[in-house]
Amino acid sequence: MTYKILLVDDDTTQAAVIERIINDNLRYETKIAASGKEAVEILTAKDSNKFDLVLLDLSMPDIDGIAVLKAIKPANPSLPVIVRTGYDDVDMAVEAMRAGATDFVKKFDTPDRLRKSIENSLRLHVLHDEMSMLKRAKKTGTSFDDIVGNSAPVKEMLALGKKVATSNIPVLLEGESGCGKEFMARAIHDASNRREKPFIAVNCGAIPENLVESILFGHEKGSFTGAVYKTFGKFREADGGTIFLDEVGELPADIQVKLLRVLQDGEIDPVGSTRPVKVDVRLISATNRTLTDEVKNNNFREDLFYRLNVFPVYVPSLRDRNGDLSALIKYFIESFVAAEGKNIKGISPDAEDMLQSYSWPGNIRQLKNTIFRAVVLCEGSVLNKEDFPQIEGAIQEENSSINHYLNPGDDGNFSGLLMHENGGDFRTLNDIEKDVIMSALDYYKGHMSEVARKLGIGRSTLYRKLDEFNLLNEQKNDEQQ
Repeated sequence: MTYKILLVDDDTTQAAVIERIINDNLRYETKIAASGKEAVEILTAKDSNKFDLVLLDLSMPDIDGIAVLKAIKPANPSLPVIVRTGYDDVDMAVEAMRAGATDFVKKFDTPDRLRKSIENSLRLHVLHDEMSMLKRAKKTGTSFDDIVGNSAPVKEMLALGKKVATSNIPVLLEGESGCGKEFMARAIHDASNRREKPFIAVNCGAIPENLVESILFGHEKGSFTGAVYKTFGKFREADGGTIFLDEVGELPADIQVKLLRVLQDGEIDPVGSTRPVKVDVRLISATNRTLTDEVKNNNFREDLFYRLNVFPVYVPSLRDRNGDLSALIKYFIESFVAAEGKNIKGISPDAEDMLQSYSWPGNIRQLKNTIFRAVVLCEGSVLNKEDFPQIEGAIQEENSSINHYLNPGDDGNFSGLLMHENGGDFRTLNDIEKDVIMSALDYYKGHMSEVARKLGIGRSTLYRKLDEFNLLNEQKNDEQQ
């Protein structure tokens, strides 16, 4: 494996000698920083993780080695740093070790001593990384700290989640399929005073309609054909803890009534039982539908909606999480590399650019599965574009779809969208965008989640656009008329 080492020394002659020793004996890549200031700039930049080790001179005129160490360690806590000292700099070497240096060598030590120090430091660094990855891959708990991302929507989601975690009020998680609603529900549970009790997740959309009542509330032996034994049901399994009802909008009308009673009275009625059973559960529900629309269309009970919607939290789609994709890609690669025992160091720039250009309609779930597949199939040390054939194909389909709508005819129209004013000038992008949104609202009968999904934008973005174009007021006026 080829490692990359940063040599920090204001003495260019000394740096050249060390570089030649490393190249001749270890054949690693090297880069020279001619001052402490330059080293700090390099090692605190976004791509600072491309270096595997730093060889740092302690005595430099602008910023000395100790100051460099203190500046770079917060950004690169696991990066091994070997400091180079003079004959009488033992005290400085000790201070450097306290500041985070991995080892120290004297400037006139033999090349063999330098080589051993570099190899040992790199070996410890690799072992540290592998242990960190294994711990992350095997970790069973789920906390807010495990949610990867630093975008504004994620920060807002986490702030709300932390506020509500310590209470027992119902939480409604809204967001597209695959965006991490169950992960968020588990984080809320693990931050609550119920963390030692069960967390039971139920996908309401995956249960056959004739079994929903029995699975949720349990049944008595012989209460119906095939009931050969008694079951407690998911609510009793979650007693004292948290039950997570995913896709709660899929529940049949009669089960909605029974769920309302659980929220009102804290009681369930097992099928075939003559008496209710008390349960103590914290309910977190989730939906990728717009429940207000479901209420208007009489598909969901209004009284139940208000019981569930006490504390709504929006879980953003991957499209809305600007800047988070790189961190998620890195996180999943590290996790799967550790779990699969593969020797993969990362992802190539062109492969990451390709992933960045994709819209990810399946959100984090799709991204996770995509990277897992690539790690399993990869035969090299870096993930390349060829390891993501399904994404290349999907991007081609997306571009083909876009070209269909952006292919002008002889009259200047783009698939029915008038691009020119009557006078011949091009219309503004804002006007065209407004027309597209209005057309989509009309086509999908005002179903906001569907409109956002088909247009490839987040629902929060859609509402912002509606407000920007004053379309919300126009819709209200149309409904009143």
